Amino acid sequence: MNVILGVIFHFLGGFASGSFYIPYKRVKGWNWESFWIVGGLFSWLIVPPLAAWITIPGFGDIISGAAGSTLGLTFLFGVLWGIGGLTYGLGVRYLGVSLGSSIILGLCMVFGALIPSIYYDFFPVAGKDTFGEMVSSKWGLTILAGLFLCIIGIVISGKAGMMKEKQLSAAATDPHGTTVKTEYKFALGMFVSIVSGVLSACFNFGLEAGQSMALVANDAWKAANPGEGEFLYRNNVIYVVLLWGGLTTNFIWCMVLNARNKSFGDYTNKETPLFKNYLFSAIAGTTWFLQFFFYGMGESKLGNGPSSWILHMAFIILVANIWGLVLKEWKGVSKKTKTVIAIGIATIILSVLLVGRGNSLHEKSKAEKSENEKTITYVSGNNQF
Repeated sequence: MNVILGVIFHFLGGFASGSFYIPYKRVKGWNWESFWIVGGLFSWLIVPPLAAWITIPGFGDIISGAAGSTLGLTFLFGVLWGIGGLTYGLGVRYLGVSLGSSIILGLCMVFGALIPSIYYDFFPVAGKDTFGEMVSSKWGLTILAGLFLCIIGIVISGKAGMMKEKQLSAAATDPHGTTVKTEYKFALGMFVSIVSGVLSACFNFGLEAGQSMALVANDAWKAANPGEGEFLYRNNVIYVVLLWGGLTTNFIWCMVLNARNKSFGDYTNKETPLFKNYLFSAIAGTTWFLQFFFYGMGESKLGNGPSSWILHMAFIILVANIWGLVLKEWKGVSKKTKTVIAIGIATIILSVLLVGRGNSLHEKSKAEKSENEKTITYVSGNNQF
C-alpha cells in the first residue's frame, strides 16, 4: 500500500509540474520575465511557508533551530538549482528543444537519483540507501533498470521531437509550450545543457542537505501520532529554505531582463488585463509548488532514495508529452513520428512500473530484515538465562 500511495503522490506531483505552465498561456501583454517572477513569488516565497504553517506546527522554530551549515547548504543547492533551471532555456536554444531537453532531463534524472546514494557509500547515514546496496540487491537492480529504461524513453521521445521539428514549419516549443528560437551551436549547446542538467539535480541534493529539519518535524509528528507511520508533510519545512535559494537566482535574472527589455511597466500597465495576469500567474506559481508538495508526500511513503527522484522526473516527462498530444502540438506530423513518440511514452510508463516494482521489493526486504533482527534479539535474550 505504501508503494501504491507513493507512486500516486509522485504522479500528482508530476502532473502539477507538467501542467503548471498552462495558466501562463492566459497572460496577455507581459514579457516572459514579468509573469515568470510574479508566478515565482507564489512558487518560492508565498506558498511554501503557507503550506509549512498549515501542515507543520512550529516550522519556524525548526528552521531557526537548525545548524547554520544545514541552512547554508540547503540554500546554496537552491541557488544552484535555480541556475540550472535558467540555463535550460539556453540549452534548448542552441541544441533545439528535443535534443536539449533530452540531455538536460536525462542528466538531471541520473545525477539527482544516483549522486546522493553514492555519497552515502562514503558517508553512511542510518536509513539511507547506498549505491553499493542497490547494485548488490534485487530491489536496487530493479530500480536501476527502471532508471535506465526511463533514459531510453527520454531518448526516444527526443528523437520523435527532432523528427517533428523537421516536419513542421512552425517554431518549436519547449515542454511547457513556450516558443523557442533555435540557433544551432552544438559545442556551446552541449556545454550549457550538461551544466543545466547537473545543476537542476541540485534540488534533490538540497532535500538531502535539509533532511535534519524534516526529521525533527517527522519525529514530533510520530510522537504525537504513534503507530501511524511517517509524516506525509515533513519536507515542507525544507522547501521554505531551499526555495529561497531558487527565488534569489530567478529574481536577480528577471530584474536584469526587466531592465534590459524595459519591461518594468508590465506590472502596472493598465492596457493589459492586470487582474487576470496576476491571477493566472499566481495559479501557475501555486501549481508549480504543488509538484514538490506531492513529491514530499510520495517520498514519505517510498523514502528519500533514488526511486522518488526517478518517479518524479518520469511523471513530469510523461505528463509534458501527453499535454503536447492533447494540445495538438503533434498535429500534421507523419504517422511514423507519432508512432515513435507513442513508443517513447510507453517506455517511460514501463520504467515507472519497474521502479514501483523495485520499491515493492525494497519494502519486502526491509520487512524481512526487521523480522530477522527481532528473531535474533529474542534468541539472544533467551540464551542469557
